[in-house]
Amino acid sequence: MQSSVSAPLHRPPSDVPRTRLALGLVVVLIAAFFTALAPSPAHAADQLLSQGRPATASSTENGTFPASAAVDGNTGTRWSSAFADPQWIRVDLGSVQQLSRVNLVWEAAYATAFQIQTSTDATTWTTVYSTTTATGGTQNVTVSGSGRYVRLYGTARSTPYGYSLWEFQVYGPGGTTPPDDFWGSTGDIPPASNAVEVKILNRTNGKYPDSQVYWSFNGQTHSIAEQPYLDMPANSAGRMYFYLGSPNGPYYDFIEFTVGNNVFNGNTTRVDAFGLKLAMRLHTKDGYDVEVGENRQTFAEDRATTFQRFTDAVPNEFKVLARTQAPYRIIAPGSDPSFRAGGVNAAYFTSYAQSVGVNAATSDIFGCAASLAGNPDMCAALNRHVATLPASQQSDPAQFYKAAPANYYAKFWHDNAINHLAYGFPYDDVAGQSSFVSHANPQWLLVAVGW
Repeated sequence: MQSSVSAPLHRPPSDVPRTRLALGLVVVLIAAFFTALAPSPAHAADQLLSQGRPATASSTENGTFPASAAVDGNTGTRWSSAFADPQWIRVDLGSVQQLSRVNLVWEAAYATAFQIQTSTDATTWTTVYSTTTATGGTQNVTVSGSGRYVRLYGTARSTPYGYSLWEFQVYGPGGTTPPDDFWGSTGDIPPASNAVEVKILNRTNGKYPDSQVYWSFNGQTHSIAEQPYLDMPANSAGRMYFYLGSPNGPYYDFIEFTVGNNVFNGNTTRVDAFGLKLAMRLHTKDGYDVEVGENRQTFAEDRATTFQRFTDAVPNEFKVLARTQAPYRIIAPGSDPSFRAGGVNAAYFTSYAQSVGVNAATSDIFGCAASLAGNPDMCAALNRHVATLPASQQSDPAQFYKAAPANYYAKFWHDNAINHLAYGFPYDDVAGQSSFVSHANPQWLLVAVGW
């Protein structure tokens, strides 16, 4: 997928007197009768929290068995991992939830040893269940605790194959904890008269007041002090721009979307450059809730720190990207003269691409252009340095960016994104790694703008 969003913009004691015993039995039988009529307290209030939620895995056997297949409610589709230990699959519940049980429906390739873990940030994990003697089939595991992210972490396989789940179901009583400080309250968002209600949030950590945080769409430009909401109509291949300091100032960035009367398709993007920290959260009328964009840690730090971390994280060839348009933007490598014809890094990808039969300019590989415009799988494989691996491993995120040449600009944005999903190059949606979100019945969209 290109930087627009036109396509997926995608397992009793004997000595008790006789009369007391008889009376006791009557009482027990009566109690048992009413207990049988009453719903089970353990599961009566349980709600299935995981179905249709965003799911991520440490690996997939191939594109036929994605992580999402384990939370789609279809027992005919499954997630299957690479043939190695350890592996994991996690689901994002959208907000911190109380948990009661996890139901696992295994295919023949099950885990003999695994843990169920929870997290509020997908970084620090708490184990709420552990076993080394699992026997597969359908396992209904009682857990207690809370978390936004729930992960099955497998450490021993029953077969030489990977881990394979028809369904990964997380249950709890439902209801959410109070809103976190980042997204704030959503109860005051007005209903949309058009396709979706958009609310813009100032998350510049005090650097700019609301009167200097601007949005621009379809001929309208407002600060969020005067108008934090936009009742967005249906539109095709749109962009919404955000500015800090002044309208049309040098500090800016945008999100992309197509909005139908009953569907939202959109993404944050680093395909061209990083301008401002952005995150967006889509909530739909059926309860689906997902967020993408830069992670909390990146939003919390100063802009100069982000620039410096980028410079420290990438190889020498890529450090120039934080200088060419500094302090306003970190540009994509395909836009920098050093990676274009005549530049010092113009041959950066040449030998590697030719080793798999691709004759393309380095800038075209970064941009998935020219001969690669119609070959998303190969363009993604080259950018991620997996083009020489077996096809079954080319969709495994654990294999990405392990060696040069690779798109280390894209790697940085994945490393600093919510759930590690980002648009670092035009076909970054291959294997479901982009920040693209799509769902019917949109209710509201939050967009956080950071410094």
